Amino acid sequence: MTGNRQEIRRGGRTILIGAVLSLGMAVVANPASAEEQSTVSPQGVGIQAASWLLTVPYGAVKSAYALSGGMVGGLAWVATGGNIEPAKGVWVPSMTGDYIVQPENLTGEKRLQFVGPASGG
Repeated sequence: MTGNRQEIRRGGRTILIGAVLSLGMAVVANPASAEEQSTVSPQGVGIQAASWLLTVPYGAVKSAYALSGGMVGGLAWVATGGNIEPAKGVWVPSMTGDYIVQPENLTGEKRLQFVGPASGG
């Protein structure tokens, strides 16, 4: 039993490290083109700042939700004797979705998706 707990802890650490690295890469990446950057308005700067500030608590909650979903999905996999479908039913919705708040989410141009799509589609 102790071996299983250690495996689950290692898996949880791996998921947490992956989530932190993904969030870090998403924060560092700047997909805006040079044309978009040249037309900066005070309102745009405010929305950008708000999106960065909101990403901190939102990303933490989303990462915790994904980590919990990873563990619950792992338990579902174990409880079903290695059947991957029930586990994916938990993993896909909990681990996919948006991890950062973008300015488009605040202006209503893009929907912020906390829970990802169902594993079937």
